Amino acid sequence: MRPRRRSLALLGILILLLSMTVVACQDNGTPEQTGEATQAADPTTAFEEGSSEELDTSTEEAPAEEAAPTEEAAAPEEVAPTEEAEAAEATPATDPPVTAAPADLAIPFLAEWSASPHNDATSEAFNHWNEEDPAEVPTDCARCHSTPGYVDYVGADGSEPNVVNAPAPIGTTVQCEACHNTATIVKNSVIFPSGIEIQNLGDESRCMVCHQGRASTVSVDTQIADAGLAEDLDTVSEDLGFTNIHYYAAAATQYGTLAMGGYQYGGNAYDARFDHVPSHNTCIECHNPHTLEVNLEQCQACHTDAATVEDLASIRMFGSLVDYDGDGDMEEGIADEIGGLRDALYGAMQAYTAEVSGTGLIYDAATYPYFFNDTNADGQAGEDELAFDNAFNAWTPRLTKAAYNYQVSLKDPGAYVHGGKYIIQLLYDGIEDLNTAVAEPVDMAAMNRLDHGHFAGSEEAFRHWDAAEEGGGIVPGSCAKCHSATGQPQFITEGVNTSQPASNGLNCGTCHNDLTEFTVYEVPSVRFPSGLSVSFGERDFSANMCLNCHQGRESTVSVNARIGDSPDDEVNENLRFVNIHYFAAGSTLFGTEVKGAYEFAGQEYTGRNGHVPIYDSCTECHGIHDLQIVVEDCGDCHEVDLTVEGLRSIRVSDVDYDGDGDVTEGVFGEIDTYRENLLAAIQTYATEVAGVNLIYDSSSYPYWFADDDANGRINDEEGGFASWTPNLLRAAYNYQDSQKEPGAYAHNPSYILQILYDSINAVNGDLTGKTRAEIRTYDDLN
Repeated sequence: MRPRRRSLALLGILILLLSMTVVACQDNGTPEQTGEATQAADPTTAFEEGSSEELDTSTEEAPAEEAAPTEEAAAPEEVAPTEEAEAAEATPATDPPVTAAPADLAIPFLAEWSASPHNDATSEAFNHWNEEDPAEVPTDCARCHSTPGYVDYVGADGSEPNVVNAPAPIGTTVQCEACHNTATIVKNSVIFPSGIEIQNLGDESRCMVCHQGRASTVSVDTQIADAGLAEDLDTVSEDLGFTNIHYYAAAATQYGTLAMGGYQYGGNAYDARFDHVPSHNTCIECHNPHTLEVNLEQCQACHTDAATVEDLASIRMFGSLVDYDGDGDMEEGIADEIGGLRDALYGAMQAYTAEVSGTGLIYDAATYPYFFNDTNADGQAGEDELAFDNAFNAWTPRLTKAAYNYQVSLKDPGAYVHGGKYIIQLLYDGIEDLNTAVAEPVDMAAMNRLDHGHFAGSEEAFRHWDAAEEGGGIVPGSCAKCHSATGQPQFITEGVNTSQPASNGLNCGTCHNDLTEFTVYEVPSVRFPSGLSVSFGERDFSANMCLNCHQGRESTVSVNARIGDSPDDEVNENLRFVNIHYFAAGSTLFGTEVKGAYEFAGQEYTGRNGHVPIYDSCTECHGIHDLQIVVEDCGDCHEVDLTVEGLRSIRVSDVDYDGDGDVTEGVFGEIDTYRENLLAAIQTYATEVAGVNLIYDSSSYPYWFADDDANGRINDEEGGFASWTPNLLRAAYNYQDSQKEPGAYAHNPSYILQILYDSINAVNGDLTGKTRAEIRTYDDLN
């Protein structure tokens, strides 16, 4: 019996210590306050002290995951005495005496937490329900506005996690046990109001439980569907009302489309999780976990101009090189870009309500329910209009969506840093949607929704792997080098790629190996899919990083390997189309030195295209961050209109390569005619030699389709073309190369003309009047 008695004795000691800890917490803080708190996921504070905002509890739906625990945990002071007595009876007199815990037991970070907004016992966030009957925090609110509710929600009281259906007592703030318990210490996922679960999290998950909002795309769409107006967007309905995301939904902003916290318009793609530098990329890495303040000194290591937290709003990085709000100011911070778009959306909403709803609309951020009738039609929120019984009541589905996103942009005051590009897209799309229903739309000509390619995190190049069937947010090793922010650094330093998390475009660390000095990785040479290696030389090692991705994924070597010894003009059912991939500019530029296009046996081809020495590499002809052609510099030699279209008029020879009689058109035009002729020859060859009609679609995989009914269109029942001969495959490969490399006319016109000429010849196309481009050689390229 001694082992059992000893266990009971130790249990008694442990409970006694816990009881004294509770007493110590109460002695050193306000009643019911027991210690450390989590960190708020916004850049200012978790709750504004003395805010006049009323907490919205009447119109928001409770998150779907909330339900009730089966039993309530007993208070420590009720349990401890009984268990201590049992332990004392079971302990022999010869055992060592119990030593009491010191009365002045120290609580780490108590002072920091005590002065934080999470412990502001006077704030509306913790007192809103004091005068209710009964005076308790309802289940819809308890998770984030009381410690017992949070403990219940995470399952630290032994109940089912992710549910709450028992009201919580009033009188608590966010106390130690909310964030420091047996459930939160292992917590690694969070369920958002959209129903989406974000997994593989760390301690920041404790913040995200509350700082996620209470609504989403799903909430707004559900309300519209329940009103029976999913297809009738401009009908006023009393069944519609304003949906409020709630306050400080920083996690919803940061995770963007992965959480769907904003209203996302169907058919549009949105930015995902905003990635900052690796060491400062979560709530508790950017904020003090107990004071909730921004770690400004750590921000200043990179953002040297930020003297105060307010200065952070002025930041814009080199991935933000478009004018989002269209005001012509490219120096303002992302916060001001958001502000400009928000103002434009508000104007669009007022124009829409006046014209479509027949009732003017005004907004006040500090007065529930925020949107009111503009009774005097002056467009301003007067005090006499900000009354609950004057709440705006002429909602349409289209207006509901826009108003939701307007509120989303305001209720996360740190949106500009948490996920500014996502907020920009939500506001832009709201304006664009309202514009479709008014006579005088907002002028959006100068506004921009997307960043330049490398930073366009909402686009297919970075979002392809989000869906579960495509990888569930994991980019496979075969794609990670170019389609994730962390892939290229891994490839450069280790020589291989493993799977990487999907990213919101590339980031600073993709090319810079030091984010304080912004030095770049050195890449002496680059190996291409053919197995051949090239380099821009020591003068421009950094441009070699461009070649790592802009090289395609196939070559003459891989096409020949696929074909084997099959006869040139016989259908081989085992052949499938080989796709070079996209934007293989490096492959074109270096020509036969890397053999990225298909080079026909017995023919000679141009190697690296040489330009003037100071404009002879990727980074010399394109902006390093915006990727745009430095067209203003082209005017030093080329007397053309200094636009991309103007550059297409440049030609370097009087030879009429395409045989159309026009020797004044640019080389772009010569290539374009060749491309048209090649497609026609491919289709004729497929019909006459392969016996199957063929059609091409540059935007639909697998690009080449069997046109069974010969109507020139791709029907649902018509699948990918499968009757390839070797020559047909070679020609189709080169045609795709010419289509997916839009800058080929500048990168190496001689080479691209050669492969198109030879491809037309391979599929028996008409070459009458055409001239095969000459072999060009260049000396002293470096």
